[in-house]
Amino acid sequence: MPAFTMFKLSVLLLSLLSNSQLGEWSETSKSLGTSPPSCTSIECPSFDVVHVGNGYEIRRYNSVVWISTSPIQDISLVEATRTGFLQLFDYIQGKNDYEEKIEMTAPVITEVTPSDGPLCESSFVVSFYVPKLNQADPPPAKGLAVQRWKPTYAAVREFGGFVADSDVGVEAAALQASLAGTVWSAAIEKSHGADDKSTYTVAQYNSPFEFDSRVNEIWMLFDIKDE
Repeated sequence: MPAFTMFKLSVLLLSLLSNSQLGEWSETSKSLGTSPPSCTSIECPSFDVVHVGNGYEIRRYNSVVWISTSPIQDISLVEATRTGFLQLFDYIQGKNDYEEKIEMTAPVITEVTPSDGPLCESSFVVSFYVPKLNQADPPPAKGLAVQRWKPTYAAVREFGGFVADSDVGVEAAALQASLAGTVWSAAIEKSHGADDKSTYTVAQYNSPFEFDSRVNEIWMLFDIKDE
């Protein structure tokens, strides 16, 4: 693997292991309807923007492939993401059934199923976007599973800085509030049902050395059944 790619891998690992609060002073410069800046240097899943609202956008992802951890029980998204990414980092470094090294991509996403109480463990699933080169036959690995998305919609809110546990619930609530009363809110509720209506996903794109124009996102995923 080229030295530059190894550097990028190490940098992203450090980012996910960090619990920095520097995000209070960092703002994102990304505009709605555009891809994060890091996607110019590493591969990201493609999407179509189908609607831009007040502080959110609706995307349509087509045939995206992820490699995902089993659910991780923890009280901290930061700690659960660290645990999950260590598994995924080993995977892309060749600790898979094919002993194949895989190029780094973005974002690394963490699906959050919140707990019922503040001191209870939530459930987290951490996923790595599989590059197009490997999507036809992703290397299997113990403890990891392949997810193949059919066309999937995402309501997306962006926020800057370093992700902290205190941020994500606030950002998810803000996204939910901005969607209130829209057709998208109704579609999300219909798609999720009563069991997982509070589930959301945190997407992280940047290395810890990128202090400016940091981009993180909250996703609320849904299907449109009669598309």
